Amino acid sequence: MADETPTPAAETAEIPRAAAEAAEIRRRRLRLLTLGEILAVAALVISGLTFWNSYEERRHAEADKVASSTKESRTARTLVLSGKADKDGDRLTLTALGGQSIQGQTIAFPAALDLSPIDSSDPRIERRWIESALVDALKAAGEKTKAGGDARLPVAITTHFYVDDTLVDDVALYDVGYTTSSSFLGGTDVKLKGLSLIGHTTAAAAQKRIDATWSARHKAPAK
Repeated sequence: MADETPTPAAETAEIPRAAAEAAEIRRRRLRLLTLGEILAVAALVISGLTFWNSYEERRHAEADKVASSTKESRTARTLVLSGKADKDGDRLTLTALGGQSIQGQTIAFPAALDLSPIDSSDPRIERRWIESALVDALKAAGEKTKAGGDARLPVAITTHFYVDDTLVDDVALYDVGYTTSSSFLGGTDVKLKGLSLIGHTTAAAAQKRIDATWSARHKAPAK
């Protein structure tokens, strides 16, 4: 019967093989550990990017919402009036083009007309408010009271209206379009035609600006 006891040479050969196998096992474990770590880091990075993208989207959405709200508020505060001639030119009915609810107005006229400002809770301009004073001012400036086309009267209109439950004022200069006609016995009649915006201004500057506009258009005759 053969002796199966390993020889010293065989035992010596088994040692490097075992060491190599052990090293291979360690390398495999190391690779598995490294791969697991890489996957964990990748998952963490993806999670971080997802959170950042979500944060950025919320931030931009909030910024857009604030910008939109600011724009809407700014738009609501910008008042532009239109005037519709009623009663055969006896009256201009005023409305806000932006749909704002007008609570009241104060209308100031050039000093040449010698008229006090008129307060009204019903947005309008009446022919009877200005006719006599306008005709006298035109005559004082040496102008004919009958001319072709529409003439223009500068006025300052302060409008009170609400924006976001806050009562605010808009001060603007407008031209009141009108025509005049006269007869030998009937005197001079004024018919109101419409309203056009000249520009927005401040309460402190409004009167000076309409006076300057009137003076530029109506030069008093030299004496």
